[in-house]
Amino acid sequence: MLERLVADGIEDARVLAAFDSVPRHELIPEGLHPQAYRDTALPIGEGQTISAPGVVAAMSAALELEGSETVLEIGTGSGYQAAILSRLAARVISVERVPRLAARARRVLDGLGIVNVVVYLGDGTLGRRADAPFDAIVVTAGGPTIPEPLLEQLAPGGRLVGPFGERAEQRLMRVRRSESGALREEVIGRCRFVDLIGAHGWVG
Repeated sequence: MLERLVADGIEDARVLAAFDSVPRHELIPEGLHPQAYRDTALPIGEGQTISAPGVVAAMSAALELEGSETVLEIGTGSGYQAAILSRLAARVISVERVPRLAARARRVLDGLGIVNVVVYLGDGTLGRRADAPFDAIVVTAGGPTIPEPLLEQLAPGGRLVGPFGERAEQRLMRVRRSESGALREEVIGRCRFVDLIGAHGWVG
């Protein structure tokens, strides 16, 4: 898997080390373990998926984390992205709307000894104002537009990465907030994610 990530252009040594340290098979249903390290999305129940390793790596690298940051993740899902981020940032706040997924992710993260990730149940499109501002925000589901509450909770100098656009296909976007507060958007590539459901996403 690491060789494939490098071949796909992932050069950040910290990101590669994070992928090397997190056992992806522990975060998917047991019956799918033989497929754990293929570069493909896999079902995790509740109509949700664990993203392909290449996608998780690209989004993680795009956050440009150095290790001291507080990161907000929207959509805990299996907990895999949160586990990777736990190796790259000081603190991860993750919000999941599906109770069963949130509980399962917490159990798995605990089993892996990951203590710097906090999982909350709620509408991720609203962010987590009690813990804001955030140095980085990653959205792991596709929404029509970037939720305004997330932009409001992004710290000066921060980066937000996520997929936005039509349901059939999204653009993977990175938004930077300058120290003066100005926002700058850039397109990283094309992608397709499960729906971002919530007050500032698609109607569930």
